[in-house]
Amino acid sequence: MVKIDSIQALENPIYAKPIQINYTLKNIKKTWEAVLSHDSVSILLWHVQKESFILVKQLRITVLNSNKVNGYTYELCAGLVDKDAKNVQIAKEEILEECGYDVPVENIQRVTSYYTNVGISGALQTLYYAEVSDAMQVNNGGGLEEEDIEVIYLPFAEAKKFMFDETQHKTPGLIMAFYWFFDNIRAV
Repeated sequence: MVKIDSIQALENPIYAKPIQINYTLKNIKKTWEAVLSHDSVSILLWHVQKESFILVKQLRITVLNSNKVNGYTYELCAGLVDKDAKNVQIAKEEILEECGYDVPVENIQRVTSYYTNVGISGALQTLYYAEVSDAMQVNNGGGLEEEDIEVIYLPFAEAKKFMFDETQHKTPGLIMAFYWFFDNIRAV
């Protein structure tokens, strides 16, 4: 059980920097509060032998705070673009760290990019796709020590029902990635 103990304003934030944007629209001066944040990568993983999507179930404390749910969401494997490396290399590293599969960079396909949290940060996320097999698994995944990540195998036959099950909290990027898979890799 997760419980929020307190909430406080940050004085020196690391990952998200609150800002005020002053701008003029149609000759009217306006302001908007926003957050500077890192761009990210996400990866739709397909396990060929298990005929399953590989997802991560991860604690997202902001979901617990805002929606009065348990705080865990189902997501694509993903990570911040917070170092000097190509996005596809960051995707490869996130697949290994979060899900335990060592996928060659050349086997990671770029799908598209889109903006997330457009009302508050407008960070760019690049979506990739990769297929994995049992032979590529080198560890159990689970992310970094400070993360709470569980690797989930979602069978293909359950994916469409899962997309619309509101009791399973998920991101819009995951739903979009499933639609892409159904249109481009394997129809439902």
